Amino acid sequence: MTQQAYPMALVTQDSLDSYIRSVNSYPMLTADEERELAERLHFSGEIDAAKGLILSHLRFVVHVARGYTGYGLPMADLVQEGNIGLMKAVKRFNPEVGVRLVSFAVHWIKAEIHEYVLRNWRIVKIATTKAQRKLFFNLRKSKKRLGWFNNGEVETVARELGVEPAEVREMESRLAAIDATFDMPVDDDDGSTSVNAPVLYLQDKASDIADNLEAENWEAHTNNRLQLAIASLDERSQHIVRSRWLDDNKATLQDLADSYGVSAERIRQLEKNAMKKLKAAVGDF
Repeated sequence: MTQQAYPMALVTQDSLDSYIRSVNSYPMLTADEERELAERLHFSGEIDAAKGLILSHLRFVVHVARGYTGYGLPMADLVQEGNIGLMKAVKRFNPEVGVRLVSFAVHWIKAEIHEYVLRNWRIVKIATTKAQRKLFFNLRKSKKRLGWFNNGEVETVARELGVEPAEVREMESRLAAIDATFDMPVDDDDGSTSVNAPVLYLQDKASDIADNLEAENWEAHTNNRLQLAIASLDERSQHIVRSRWLDDNKATLQDLADSYGVSAERIRQLEKNAMKKLKAAVGDF
């Protein structure tokens, strides 16, 4: 396969349009071409094969990144973070699993963009746990007006997202909060810092950086194992697991039954078998 010049490593706002034109010029791979490159990378560690897989999927990263422009962050940065996710996915892609790279990579691309959004949307983090991160993105999509939710809207959102109403109100409050400077302005009268300055009361003596880093590394390691385990399932089982557990709008057994033309009980059995395989696969890594 003919390789064109490698696109710029750093995507800047000024060069974004030319970058998009560049990545769109790379041809998409057929299933056979993709498998050939993936096998060369997976079994022989060929860098050129990795480059070919990355180049052919850069346009897909741009497509995914466009879905996050509503957070007011530079599109170039969103693309840059998505490219990191793509490279991680290519490194871990196993051609013997039997799925296309784009299906495997989309979760890695979104994960990197999600982390970037949460790091940069506010100076102070508004979502630290996995549950809070999911609620943050879902609540942003559910909020269709500028005002605060009324009680009925809170109940509806909580029911749709499977959380408690109190969690919805707390996240809504965090979304509406504005950043404040850490040390606050100095008073003109006596030259002292305001008594309300966060610098005076935000010290966390109980925080342990080593423990926090270990917890973050363990969460990342667990997520990697889960993604690899899901990728080891057949295509139908992957679709059922993702539709039932991972997608924002989760499908019911009957929805999937209608899609596959089988009974809801058969979908339940397939889901149960898939979860057993996942549990075994995660334990084996």
